[in-house]
Amino acid sequence: MKSKKENPYKEVLTQLIVDIFEKSGNHALNYKQVAAKLNISDTDAKVAIADILNDASKSGLFEQPERGKFKLRQLAVYVTGKVDMTADGSAYIVPEDEFENDIYVAPRKLRQALHGDIVKVHIYDRKKGRKREGEVVEIVQRSKTDFTGTIDISNSYAFFLPDDRKMLHDIFIPLDNLNGAKDGEKVVVSIIEWPKNAKNPIGRVKTVLGKKGENNTEMNAILADFGFPLEFPKAVEEEANSISDIISEEEIKKRHDFRETTTFTIDPADAKDFDDAISFKKLENGNYEIGVHIADVSHYVIPDSNLDKEAFERGTSVYLVDRVIPMLPERLSNNLCSLRPNEDKLCFSAVFELDEKANVIDQWFGRTVIHSDRRFSYEEAQEIIEGKEDPLSEAILKLNELAFILRERKFKSGAISFETEEVKFLLDDNGKPLGVYTKIRKEAHKLIEDFMLLANRKVAEYIGKQGKGKNKLTFVYRFHDVPNTETLTSFSQFASRFGHRLSFRSDKETAKSLNQMMEKIEGSKEQNLLTSLAIRSMAKAIYTTKKASHYGLAFDYYTHFTSPIRRYPDVMVHRLLQYYLDGGKKVNSEHYEKMSEHSSQMEKKAAEAERASVKYKQAEYLQNQIGTEYIGIISGVTEWGMYVEIEENKCEGMVRLRDITDDFYTLDEKNYAIIGQRKKKVYQLGDEVQIKVKKVDLDKRQIDFTLIC
Repeated sequence: MKSKKENPYKEVLTQLIVDIFEKSGNHALNYKQVAAKLNISDTDAKVAIADILNDASKSGLFEQPERGKFKLRQLAVYVTGKVDMTADGSAYIVPEDEFENDIYVAPRKLRQALHGDIVKVHIYDRKKGRKREGEVVEIVQRSKTDFTGTIDISNSYAFFLPDDRKMLHDIFIPLDNLNGAKDGEKVVVSIIEWPKNAKNPIGRVKTVLGKKGENNTEMNAILADFGFPLEFPKAVEEEANSISDIISEEEIKKRHDFRETTTFTIDPADAKDFDDAISFKKLENGNYEIGVHIADVSHYVIPDSNLDKEAFERGTSVYLVDRVIPMLPERLSNNLCSLRPNEDKLCFSAVFELDEKANVIDQWFGRTVIHSDRRFSYEEAQEIIEGKEDPLSEAILKLNELAFILRERKFKSGAISFETEEVKFLLDDNGKPLGVYTKIRKEAHKLIEDFMLLANRKVAEYIGKQGKGKNKLTFVYRFHDVPNTETLTSFSQFASRFGHRLSFRSDKETAKSLNQMMEKIEGSKEQNLLTSLAIRSMAKAIYTTKKASHYGLAFDYYTHFTSPIRRYPDVMVHRLLQYYLDGGKKVNSEHYEKMSEHSSQMEKKAAEAERASVKYKQAEYLQNQIGTEYIGIISGVTEWGMYVEIEENKCEGMVRLRDITDDFYTLDEKNYAIIGQRKKKVYQLGDEVQIKVKKVDLDKRQIDFTLIC
């Protein structure tokens, strides 16, 4: 016979009873009234309700204001939130309601919840001055069930050791679930079951990635870890390969023909997909017709096709250190949609008439056919800007001049200039890093960027200004919110240590002082640190249908129109723009908001995967530098150590507090510092220190330094 504790329905019935009290404003009710509200007339069920009310009163969930009558001790005793796992196996649940405090859950009360899961938590009655504690009562949604790591095989069973530091459980693998994996190999494992009282989940090997430590294996492991597929499904590849590369005369007749207009692309030297081209024509009235021509992906990718569904799921292309994982199959990304020179290509274009002062006199949006005359690398275009003669010199020099005016106007309006040093690796044929260097952005990069910004802004304005209130047209915008004042103030206090005074009296004043600081620190040792901290103090840009402005660019309307080969939101923007150009009525905003949310999430995952690949290559590079001494800057402080970024190669590692032996150091969070308790020596964010490479853990992508005092 089952005890009350083992009754499988008790948890469900308890929740139903709590719901009744919450919905009735927490009025005192007896067990008969609760039963009536639940439409329960069965005597045994009524007794079960009475038992639950009495038991839950003893545990603190209910109180009895008068004998036989019950009410909740506090409302919202059940909260839904996301699990944030800590290193010791406990977790904090971050509630969906941003104004609620986090809830602490001890390891034994997590009930098989994993990092990132959405869970329902029962909160205990809080004793004065103590943090809120609770226990997980339901796993609403698993964050992920696939993990990357190493397989450890014995004679009768196998265990999987995950790479993810926040996945604290090894996974048991029955031998018939190995899928050909060999001992010590790196694999992807799916959790298939987790018995109620078992310590470890049970899984099966989904994909064998290969030999641990090999470049291809490790890069694929990073992709799999962040949920990006390693290949396209067969149906998607077949659909892509079935698309004809012949552009019919009938299709050309539907479009504005730009094939006779001077047109070219400017891209990185190693680029394989060219999704934007610029056309240039001097008009008889002395103005200039500038065309921003974007690959017409929406012509080839039909809504709800296999290609479309796959592109939406991926959301974005992913750029790892040594490879690009495209959103679209190569047939499209590097062929049909790539604006290669000397080929007719279908585009969606934003065409502007600009005067000598870069004012937009007229504009046109629509589908076009182009023929690119030339493919420039950034370096080749830069040489022309710097004086090299070329048949297209006039076009490039005038475009650069107009781009400069657009840029200056943007900054005068309050845009913020964040110039970070992009770290690149020199790799050998096997992907091993031989050296590290930083990529420099010159006028040629900025020229293209400024015309892309113009197209994005004007497309967003064109739709955003149509209709008001309920009649406002649904569109996908790239929204960037104003920064949090507290965060900015905190950053300002830190920047003042380097002699920078920032003013936040208005948005324009904020932008002006930040830009002045960015100009002053360009090329300095603290550039990366101050720039990354400034960026962190800003809000994150997202895709949404709800708001149209972009704080960082100082645009009232902004969208992403210019990269549909590598960003799904741009495909949505193309489709919506054409639909409205054809006279279509407002579409369902909720549908597009959900798609925008998914796109923002996938963009975030892609950025995390890219950072992980950089971390891996940094660790791999320093693996052969054990014992080497470097000068670095303290780039972060935590309660267990301080992060140091090497000035020479931008590799970041940690000096652990336990390895600083001249004193006992603790974190001073407010002043971004760690302080020696006896000698009061201070190591503060931004300080220059001398370090030595102590240890590298490639599996964890961790680099440890020791201080040279």
